[in-house]
Amino acid sequence: MRLLETVAAHVYGAPAKQLARETGLALPTTYHLLRTLVHEGYLRREKGLFFLGEAAERLSRSGAQQKRRSTVADTLAHWRDSIGVPVYYALYRDGEIEVMCVSDSLQAPAVEEWADFRETGHAHAIGQCLLSQLDEDARRDHLARYPVRPVTPYSVRDNDALLRRLARTRRMEPVVERQEYAVGTVCAAVPITVGTTAATVAISLPAHQADRLMPAARRLQAEIGRHVGSLALSISI
Repeated sequence: MRLLETVAAHVYGAPAKQLARETGLALPTTYHLLRTLVHEGYLRREKGLFFLGEAAERLSRSGAQQKRRSTVADTLAHWRDSIGVPVYYALYRDGEIEVMCVSDSLQAPAVEEWADFRETGHAHAIGQCLLSQLDEDARRDHLARYPVRPVTPYSVRDNDALLRRLARTRRMEPVVERQEYAVGTVCAAVPITVGTTAATVAISLPAHQADRLMPAARRLQAEIGRHVGSLALSISI
């Protein structure tokens, strides 16, 4: 690991003797380790100089991704505790609804995914919010793959009814659904657009606490404005 760190510090590469001197390793040991690391793809050798290889770069990317995930999870946990609701973070990517992170607790449990979130985007606030950020063609493409089917007695009934609702959705306003995905639960989703990627942060509450939904959503929207940078970074996860 010291050898890898030392090579990483030399953007333009370094020879074996310099690496041995800087790490404090014996030269024969250094040569042996360098050969092994090159063989395994963690280093590469060019004209007597050693550079980080593809395997080391994959490790670096994985570490950065984990750090971004941790940052997002910490942010959601903060909102969960400060607002007192479960918090969800989702993206629309490659034609699919992806719930990236959920933060809940015993006091504020998340909605059970009893019907696949990807297939029932028409019925929950997360999906409706993401679809509202797409253009008409992208919405119709999604519904061609995942046509509307009522999930509860309160769900939208067909594709045309959903498209009309999405067309009426005001830009950057929270999207609200009441018992359309799960009877006894109300949800709100706040839209986030980062570049061309549609994203959302959502909350849910028991139906008997429905009067808390919009104040909580407005508070979440204000919090997102202060932390949107950490969410934007996670788009590359």
